[in-house]
Amino acid sequence: MIAKLGTGFALAATLAAPALAGTIARKPFGRMPDGTAVEAITLANARGMKATILTLGATVQSVIVPDRAGKPADVVLGYDDLAGYIAKPNYFGATVGRVANRIAGGRFTLDGKTYQTPVNDGPNALHGGTKGFDKLVWTVVSATGGARPSVTLRIVSPDGDQGYPGTLTATATYSLDDAGNLAVDYGATTDRPTVVNLSNHTYWNLNGEGSVAGAMGLRMMIPAAAYTPTDATAIPTGEIRAVAGTPYDFREPRAVRNPSGTKYDTNFVAALEWGEDGLAQIAAVRSPKNGLTLSLFSTEPGVQFYDAAPLNVPVPGLGGARYGARAGLCLEPQAFPDSPNRRHFTDCVLTPDDEYQHVSEFRFG
Repeated sequence: MIAKLGTGFALAATLAAPALAGTIARKPFGRMPDGTAVEAITLANARGMKATILTLGATVQSVIVPDRAGKPADVVLGYDDLAGYIAKPNYFGATVGRVANRIAGGRFTLDGKTYQTPVNDGPNALHGGTKGFDKLVWTVVSATGGARPSVTLRIVSPDGDQGYPGTLTATATYSLDDAGNLAVDYGATTDRPTVVNLSNHTYWNLNGEGSVAGAMGLRMMIPAAAYTPTDATAIPTGEIRAVAGTPYDFREPRAVRNPSGTKYDTNFVAALEWGEDGLAQIAAVRSPKNGLTLSLFSTEPGVQFYDAAPLNVPVPGLGGARYGARAGLCLEPQAFPDSPNRRHFTDCVLTPDDEYQHVSEFRFG
């Protein structure tokens, strides 16, 4: 049976298959320089798919998916050991926050007060600052097997952490079902008004993370009619511009590499068509090499496409792979970049009366 999910790609439907029990396994993954223990939690379904999550950064370390020939392929970039994540993190698979993407000058104003966060990307703050959530060891709240194995991780960021106001308690729940859907559910609460925008920063390569050709041979679709152009420092200008007639038009599936030589680190305005589950499809990727497909569904209004053009990792990755330019691609569901300063884009303010929630689902076929 073949199901069309509006991506231009045909995905094998597994909904009619009987539910089978998944498993969960936990093991040590090393210790941080200060002695804090890091764990690796592997979720596995009964059809041969596995996802390994690290407590460091609530990070997706590995996602193994059988291709159309039944051969397992690891479709994310990462490291075999903790030393790699400490030496060259590159946000591989990490949960980024408190505020994903960039804040102009690292400054924002909330309730009449200006806050300064660390500048770590030229003149701007990126992914929460110099010690964002990706560099912290999260606590395992629960880890359960069964039909949909899952792990819930938690971090408590104190008032003033990286310059942000309020004590923020954030959770990340990863779960894997029999149909090949890896979901992440982010939640957060605060004791005073603050800003929050969590995202997952996995680098995907459906050809297999060690593929010499990298991710540029993949075909991708982003059903977005507009994007947010940026200045020379990657801060949005405030304009929302149509993709039609530009290298940013991915409304129909096409090769990731663009003949114009465009480098992508771009926020797309998601063309949201909500499903009954509250999620909308915001991207899809297919490997012509092995037939694997990935469809991204999310609650978020934007998706950052990063082609990893500057990537050059001097230490070995998973299985000893060497990661160079465009070895993987990132699709980061999010509020728009610089949202703390541009609330006409997307409002990322969280108050004690509210609860932040972001759900994204990576569906494999």
